[in-house]
Amino acid sequence: MRMRNPKDKDEVISSCDFFYDGFNNDNPMHLEIGMGKGKFILEMALKYPNINFIGVEKYSSVASVAIKKIREIKPDNLRILIMDAKNLEEILKGKVDTIYLNFSDPWPKDRHAKRRLTARNFLESYDKLFKGSPHIVMKTDNDNLFQYSLESFKEYGYKINKISYDLHSETLDNVETEYEEKFSKEGIKIKYVDVSK
Repeated sequence: MRMRNPKDKDEVISSCDFFYDGFNNDNPMHLEIGMGKGKFILEMALKYPNINFIGVEKYSSVASVAIKKIREIKPDNLRILIMDAKNLEEILKGKVDTIYLNFSDPWPKDRHAKRRLTARNFLESYDKLFKGSPHIVMKTDNDNLFQYSLESFKEYGYKINKISYDLHSETLDNVETEYEEKFSKEGIKIKYVDVSK
């Protein structure tokens, strides 16, 4: 279900002063595609000050909530973009070290498979973003999307570095998203995979 437009959305977006326009250092760059309300990307930026983070969100209504959250702290190593992931190449070609795909839309119908962010067409587009070896970290509550993604990664030549079918039962260093908190409280197991090639 899509979020309603906050009344102050346009004002929040127009006053945002941390849209991505580059970083003044050569630190690694990590990208979250679909940052939602910004909890994960903000906490990651605070936890890892020597990594540059970019949060991308397609929907301005959701991005405006993230902007409000981020502007209270505004870490130097965090920037955002409001755009469709399909258009990232024109801005981030050859700059990204790691991509995070957290609780992406599962697009459950077979006819919509190409819209899944782990479909081959998206994996091909991510190749153009990576600076070196491709590295993707994914979390989801959706069993079908997880199985589909594992197959898609394998067919595309990725190897699995870490995998969990119940992330919260393990002692992995983990920063949660808003969805993750909600689902885990409901007893839904969180699936996790870290892949590279």
